[in-house]
Amino acid sequence: MKDASPATAPKTFYLKDYTPFGYDVESVHLTFRLAPETTRVLSKIRFAPKADAADRTFFLHGEELKLISARIDGQEVTPELVDGGLKCDVPSAPFTWEAEVEINPAGNTALEGLYMSNRMYCTQCEAEGFRKITYYPDRPDVMSTFTVRIEGDEPVLLSNGNPTGQGEGWAEWHDPWPKPAYLFALVAGDLVNYPGQFTTRSGKAVELNIWVRPGDENKCAFGMEALKKSMKWDEDVYGLEYDLKLFNIVAVDDFNMGAMENKGLNIFNSSCVLASPETSTDANFERIEAIIAHEYFHNWTGNRITCRDWFQLCLKEGLTVFRDAQFTADMRSEPVKRIDDVIALRARQFPEDNGPLAHPPRPEAFQEINNFYTATVYEKGAEVIGMLKRLVGDENYYKALKLYFERHDGQACTIEDWLKVFEDATGRDLSQFKLWYSQAGTPRLKVSEDYADGTYTLTFEQSTPPTPGQPEKDPRVIPVAVGLLSPNGDEVRGTEVLELTEAKQSFTFDGLASKPVPSILREFSAPVILERETTNAERAFLLAHDTDPFNRWEAGNALAKEVRVAMVLDGSAPDAAYLDALEKLVRDDDQDPAFRALVLTPPSQSDIAQTLHERGFTPDPQKIYDAAETFAQTLAQQLETSLPRLYAATTVEGPYEPDAEGAGKRALNGRILSLLTRLDGGDQAARQYQAADNMTQQYAALGALMKAEKGEAQSQAFFDQWQDDRLVMDKWFALQIACAAPEKAAAAAAELTRHPMFDMKNPNRFRAVMGALAGNHAGFHHASGEGYQLLADNLIALDKLNPQTTARMCAAFQTWKRYDAGRQSLIRAQLTRIAGTDGLSRDTNEMVTRILDA
Repeated sequence: MKDASPATAPKTFYLKDYTPFGYDVESVHLTFRLAPETTRVLSKIRFAPKADAADRTFFLHGEELKLISARIDGQEVTPELVDGGLKCDVPSAPFTWEAEVEINPAGNTALEGLYMSNRMYCTQCEAEGFRKITYYPDRPDVMSTFTVRIEGDEPVLLSNGNPTGQGEGWAEWHDPWPKPAYLFALVAGDLVNYPGQFTTRSGKAVELNIWVRPGDENKCAFGMEALKKSMKWDEDVYGLEYDLKLFNIVAVDDFNMGAMENKGLNIFNSSCVLASPETSTDANFERIEAIIAHEYFHNWTGNRITCRDWFQLCLKEGLTVFRDAQFTADMRSEPVKRIDDVIALRARQFPEDNGPLAHPPRPEAFQEINNFYTATVYEKGAEVIGMLKRLVGDENYYKALKLYFERHDGQACTIEDWLKVFEDATGRDLSQFKLWYSQAGTPRLKVSEDYADGTYTLTFEQSTPPTPGQPEKDPRVIPVAVGLLSPNGDEVRGTEVLELTEAKQSFTFDGLASKPVPSILREFSAPVILERETTNAERAFLLAHDTDPFNRWEAGNALAKEVRVAMVLDGSAPDAAYLDALEKLVRDDDQDPAFRALVLTPPSQSDIAQTLHERGFTPDPQKIYDAAETFAQTLAQQLETSLPRLYAATTVEGPYEPDAEGAGKRALNGRILSLLTRLDGGDQAARQYQAADNMTQQYAALGALMKAEKGEAQSQAFFDQWQDDRLVMDKWFALQIACAAPEKAAAAAAELTRHPMFDMKNPNRFRAVMGALAGNHAGFHHASGEGYQLLADNLIALDKLNPQTTARMCAAFQTWKRYDAGRQSLIRAQLTRIAGTDGLSRDTNEMVTRILDA
């Protein structure tokens, strides 16, 4: 269990206070004697004082450890046990530290350090889990080689690096590459491997394995192919080759994150690696492919080059997210991937950026580092990399990356190191660009235009609203990709990247025969909010003619938001011109089905709420829901004669393949089915459910039926069919709430928490229920406040078991200030109740305090 919050105020850590550890760690030898409740860990660590160290205090981190013995150079010592670790007098020359500790993996419900998941031992050490395994300088700038011996009755005993020996009840591993403790990994259990092999471009054979529980071997083929594609892509695009003889992946049922990039032994949440057509949707396949790539790419951007301190987290995560986005774009559809990423950014990161949890990609301070594994660090961090690439160009980008790997291999680095590489490779001064790493908030770009005598002028004014601790913001470098279209739809100026560096800046385009229609922020060239007076007619024009796929979608998305906002505010009917434009696009079989599916996907109800809030209105979740339902029903009626043909045309025949083409058609088919269900009472959805031979079609049919309140029989059949598959049952739990009407959502979630298969200790199951409740916008924000109370009840209960998951789920409350006084009062009461809980963890206390202080 996580340490309870101390009686004194939680300690705050500051970037400015960084000091190096006073000792080099020359080698680490660990022996694990596994037992569920009494595992013994024996450490033998060689330390050497640094000649230039300003502070040689010998402090080793440790939490929830029972110290059995400690020795220095073979002599017994009695260290001073202090809060968070131990101190000890040590020699002024190199010495060997030995310690024996006892830990309780079976009782470790926080899933940090060494814990047990369904009788399997596994570890999660990022960010600060290793200190729950043994006493050690648990910080990312302390790197060393590890040799590990595992003793236990389990058939499979795994750790980092290469195997060096094994026998009955034991195995030994050695990782030749220096690493910080957060990359340590151990897995032991009754596992079987799905094998593979990859030959690097230099001809080295690498053994590949995906380790799973017996019975899951048939869900590994896709993951193995994704791993091989990732290895090949990293060689082809970045010139990076794998550096060990072996690469292992292990699927774990109980895991707080998606996966972890431990050197040579990646540990995955089973939902992020196990896949089969019968149990996984197209979205699952794409996510698995991306996550496997992400963790593999960390081998260089995170492992070989790591972070000096946790304030630099976006150094490894932002770059690796950017790299996995490049990979997915190359494997699938670049425009669709970009649109998907922006939808996710706006749904998760923009609210974070514009609320009480706002922080820069590199924060200046934190109390609990686990709370900074955020969309800002990951997704916005990736957007910053993308902007840098646009500004310097592709050739200079890869030139700088080559220098980065050559200069910093084997080092723990900072954002300054990263930017210095680009300055040296390109000759650019990036001091102003660095503000993206230190300033929080989403910049607003206000755009105005002028046309006279063949000259067109665009004027940009940038500003960033105040965020906690940062009331004033300086202008940033913002790359704005712009194209110009003639009134007949032809492109008269191709894409140009305008570089904004001032608070107000103008750009002119000469030699134009008529006033153009601007296409601004193509490919979403910067994570900003664009403010420009325009009309629905111009949006419809861009939807029809823009050559940039992202801005075509953006025009349609903006149209959809305007129509829904008008419906919410004045109860008007859906705009007929927009419906006509949408019908024309959906019926155009020459258009990419995946793109048409995205255009048919409405803006989220939370997005509409934020739009209303930014325009000075108080959003009413029920009215937003009603408008969404009215629009969907009206669209279905508009398309009534086309829906059967469209459904037939987008039905994929033949064996299921998780490729981009088939996934695009199935995505459009699912959107068509949901509209068709509104008209035929669920007849076609029922037939599809009965005939489906893959999870994508079965789940889409079930969702359409449940949304129409017609799917009780199919829901029971789904449960009966899949009750023994934990991952599929997560889908079933989530769907019960996602499809519930607002007035029923909280009750449905409460009932599911009493279901025999609800397991609060399993993060996937908890997120399936409570995450679905928070995602049902009108249901969670129902005026009764039942959703708020239910979530708070469960967060209080979970905090005693798993503070990390609890703290992250608190973010469901972060937008509370945009709603009416009644809802604000209800949310504040629940946040205050959580904050007043005895023994509240550091993780949750920090999150709730920041949200309440909004």
